[in-house]
Amino acid sequence: MACLHDHSCEDHNCSSDFSLYKHIDFSKVVALNESVAGSVKSVFKAWERRLDTSEGLLESNEDDPELLVFIPFTCDVKIKSIAVVGGSGGTSPSKMRAFINREGIDFSDAQNMQPVQEWELTENLQGVLEYQTRFSRFQSVANLTLHFPENFGGNTTQIYYIGLRGEATQLRRDVVATIVYEVMPNPSEHKTKSDSGGGLSHIE
Repeated sequence: MACLHDHSCEDHNCSSDFSLYKHIDFSKVVALNESVAGSVKSVFKAWERRLDTSEGLLESNEDDPELLVFIPFTCDVKIKSIAVVGGSGGTSPSKMRAFINREGIDFSDAQNMQPVQEWELTENLQGVLEYQTRFSRFQSVANLTLHFPENFGGNTTQIYYIGLRGEATQLRRDVVATIVYEVMPNPSEHKTKSDSGGGLSHIE
């Protein structure tokens, strides 16, 4: 479902709403079929810069409009809606399919797997549309894969901005792992007196 973004962003603080890009693990973001390696990272930015084309774009290879974007997060997130600003001249993506918490998806997987949700997109050159998720399905998202299988007839698919609106948990994933490790007892750190001198033994 597409929602027309027709309010004043100054009144609604859209920059804060679309701030999940701050929780993306950019070192692991990848796109399949991008014409320039690493260019996908340029499309994740602040809401107020969504129409700034000077920062680069994600573009598919010539005569092959399909794109697959893998977006890992530094903490679990909840995603309420997604905004996509594409290129002109038929190069905007016309369909978007989402998969969550699935790593290593390739085009064959994406074409054969059932997405968590898919949307028919509208050309959104002015950045006024956002696509609502089925929010109950987008809880505890560790990574998100977006599949753009086709466009509006252009030779390539161009994307200037992908915005993610939602909430992030308070704990980073590496912090959670550390907490779990500390909760699990390390036998070498817990001994009884029968093992040495006075007879200490490991607690099993």
